[in-house]
Amino acid sequence: MENLRIRCKSCNREIEGHPTRTIACGCSNMATIRGDKITAVDLSSVVMLNSTRVKIKSNILTNEDLAFQEARRQRKVRRLDFEVR
Repeated sequence: MENLRIRCKSCNREIEGHPTRTIACGCSNMATIRGDKITAVDLSSVVMLNSTRVKIKSNILTNEDLAFQEARRQRKVRRLDFEVR
C-alpha cells in the first residue's frame, strides 16, 4: 500500500504518512496523518498529493436479503384489543 502524501497550505510543508506513526506539520493548522486518516484544524487548507482509491462494495446485501427487508417493511402493525375488567 502506498503512503498518503499531503501538503499543508499554511506552512507549505509536504507530509508523507506512515502506517503506525503520527506525523504532523507543526504549524497552527496541525495537519496530521496516521495511516490512512488525515486531520487538520482547517481541512480546506490541506491538499492531497496522492490518494488511494478503495473500491467500496456497493451492494452488501444479497437480493434475497433485500426482498426480505422490503417484505418486512410492508408489514402492518397489529393492534390487540384487550377487555378491561
